[in-house]
Amino acid sequence: MPSKFSDLPLSTSGPVECALTGSALLNDPYFNKGSAFTPEERAEFKLHGLLPPNVQTLDEQVKRAYQQYCSRKDDLAKNTFMTSMKEQNAVLYYRLIHDHLKEMFSIIYTPTEGDAIANYSRLFRRPEGCFLNVEDQDRIADDLNQFGEADEIDLIVVSDGEQILGIGDQGVGGILISVAKLVIYTLCAGIHPARTLPVVLDCGTNNEELLNDDLYLGLRRPRARGKEYDDFVDKFIRAARQKYPKAYIHFEDFGLHNARRILDKYTPQFACFNDDVQGTGCVTLAAIMAALKVADVKYEDLRIVLFGSGTAGTGIADQIKDAIAINTSRSKEEAGRQIWCIDKPGLLLKSKQKELTPAQVSYARDDSEWQGKPHHDLLSVVKEVKPHVLIGTSTRPGAFTKEVVQEMAAHVSRPIIFPLSNPTKLHEAKPSDLFEWTDGTCLVATGSPFAPVEHKGRQYDVSECNNSTTFPGIGLGAILSRARLVTPELLVAATNALAQQAPALDPKAKGSPQEVALLPDVTDVRDISVHIAKAVIRKAEAEGLAAQEGIPQDDGDLEEWIREQMWDPVYRPLKRVGLEQASSFARGEAGSASTKRPADYTESQKA
Repeated sequence: MPSKFSDLPLSTSGPVECALTGSALLNDPYFNKGSAFTPEERAEFKLHGLLPPNVQTLDEQVKRAYQQYCSRKDDLAKNTFMTSMKEQNAVLYYRLIHDHLKEMFSIIYTPTEGDAIANYSRLFRRPEGCFLNVEDQDRIADDLNQFGEADEIDLIVVSDGEQILGIGDQGVGGILISVAKLVIYTLCAGIHPARTLPVVLDCGTNNEELLNDDLYLGLRRPRARGKEYDDFVDKFIRAARQKYPKAYIHFEDFGLHNARRILDKYTPQFACFNDDVQGTGCVTLAAIMAALKVADVKYEDLRIVLFGSGTAGTGIADQIKDAIAINTSRSKEEAGRQIWCIDKPGLLLKSKQKELTPAQVSYARDDSEWQGKPHHDLLSVVKEVKPHVLIGTSTRPGAFTKEVVQEMAAHVSRPIIFPLSNPTKLHEAKPSDLFEWTDGTCLVATGSPFAPVEHKGRQYDVSECNNSTTFPGIGLGAILSRARLVTPELLVAATNALAQQAPALDPKAKGSPQEVALLPDVTDVRDISVHIAKAVIRKAEAEGLAAQEGIPQDDGDLEEWIREQMWDPVYRPLKRVGLEQASSFARGEAGSASTKRPADYTESQKA
């Protein structure tokens, strides 16, 4: 039955207009169906002689592709195989991942994508995305012009490649984190892959290994800093906003000293987001929200110790502070005093303000509070604060010792402990140890997937704080509502929506709340994204930030409206149109994977 919203510009039902024929059609990743073209499509689009005669289903293609995938010798080879598939057939690529999500997530994203990025120049076959460099700043607008018209790009992910997935400065290879992030957006929230643009800002690199590699494809110079860097970022933002005024911009893996200040600069100007700062904070806050309900702790009473106060740590602190302020009558400054942050020098204190990053300053405590009290180590702070929640983003393995954990458990009935550092070998504690040391009373979430823990005949699920359950839905809601800004209120609404999906809060879930996960599983992420998008859209409307007209006011209609605009990895019928009336997408010119748009393409030529 057709949707009542099938006439929307972003509708994903019904036939797709296509002006390509023959080999040009087979070479377009968005239109190509390979062996699944129907007999009618083969005749209409001049494909006879270009394909084997047997017509197959998408399920049959997935079966064959999975067998090919499994034949690859290691994870990096599997990643490369998937990249090749994506360049040939977008539907098959996404459907294969969808059907094997648990298995393939670590291949297409962290940690294997980190290996692919580190080897970008050696594995390079063909470019995808937009490459901008600091030495050609006057060309930024022209370079962006090659990727579509003003209303053809909904989402831009941009990275400067300085702090990639825990492996540091990867220079121009940072384009792949932008590409990978957009894959997650499409997979988890149905953002149309042809309406996205991955960008890398090549500022040079301080990675000596890359600078000395004769195959390195990026600028061979030290990283730009200061005014040169800021001007480059600002020129990109201005050009992107002018060319694609409706696009939601996602900043990814910028360096420690740039990520937060760039986000703070542009957040009041347009809808933008930084997953390292905000996404990690939102998913962690959602797990905390669920845990607080299980542990029966009120926001007014909450005490949190954060061990590791870099980009991720302060981002988490910011989201918690906003939530406390919104859910109580307290100011943000007062809410922030319920959070104690520890970094390399120990507890953050105002006397050390010159050593702190801008993001850390607001969490520095008055020295007088700690006069005569030890505060240079985690155990001393835990003894004094008696926290309900202990969060680790320190990358210091084993930092949550038995003594620290049992000290915490001596003062609260349900210690909430989140060792979040990635990868697994850097976790502050193993979940099995936490349950053993607390006799099964702790509530745990981690930064990497862990198997359930057995303790005294009971099985405890271990939640994974996977950002992919969060940022895609936020982006989907912002894009569909055309939100002018992404405010703390929108993020807290999104976080609440995610927390409400926690199995631990589901009365129908098997097991006690302590045994069930604090966060939903990533395999349910598309439904989760719909719930988050609904919350974001409603809050954007309430705050006067939604620029999109015609948003349904009935909640059931709103869900149908959202789902109708989510791209699915299915083959839609093709409708042949002539070049003269074809859209850029129908001509095969849309999307960063397309190479058909002429470099000198202009609106006048289109007309």
